[in-house]
Amino acid sequence: MSEPLLAVRDLQAWYGESHILHGVTFDVQPGEVVTLLGRNGVGKTTTLKSIMGIVGQRRGSVRFQTRETIGLPSNAIARLGIAFCPEERGIFASLNVQENLTLPPAVAPGGLGLDAIFALFPNLRERLRSQGTKLSGGEQQMLAIGRILRTGARLLLLDEPTEGLAPVIREQIGATIARLKAQGFTILLVEQNFRFAATVADRHYLMEHGRVVDMIPNDRLEANMEKLHEYLGV
Repeated sequence: MSEPLLAVRDLQAWYGESHILHGVTFDVQPGEVVTLLGRNGVGKTTTLKSIMGIVGQRRGSVRFQTRETIGLPSNAIARLGIAFCPEERGIFASLNVQENLTLPPAVAPGGLGLDAIFALFPNLRERLRSQGTKLSGGEQQMLAIGRILRTGARLLLLDEPTEGLAPVIREQIGATIARLKAQGFTILLVEQNFRFAATVADRHYLMEHGRVVDMIPNDRLEANMEKLHEYLGV
């Protein structure tokens, strides 16, 4: 395989005195869609936040394009070309859709323009002047993803992008992830719904007790259903 775009080694993380990650290790290759799977509380979201440098304390190694980021502040990490879309979406309620989209700065060339974002999410063009509070959950998720696509980041960290969404919206988010992969984006995705994950991902890392305990290629999911049931409780 080629040099990983993202290489995480023995990542430890704390919130205050709570030790959440206990040596997370995994790779993401350029152009891959990779998921972190596991039950609630195993450290999936904390892993994304640790990659971005927005946890209380972290140790270990997080290399992006071979550059060590563990000692960098979160704003410097973002400017390397990593973008984080949180589960809570972070929409500014007092701003309309256009203002939300154009607020983040460009960190690198190659960010998508508004027309390209509207091609992915036609709903947003129709709601351009609507305030963030007026959007449905699905539209807020589209806006949250669209906003990070403007920045020029090439590694996208998506935290539970389909949580609470209707099946038709989940399908639209899945189609968008496939299109972004085809355009060369690399995506690290936290998901509870492994059936959705199976429609978009190349590989899946299983997490338990703050560690990665296994990796399953997408074409081996069916052969590993017993293991998935054990780790995910499905």
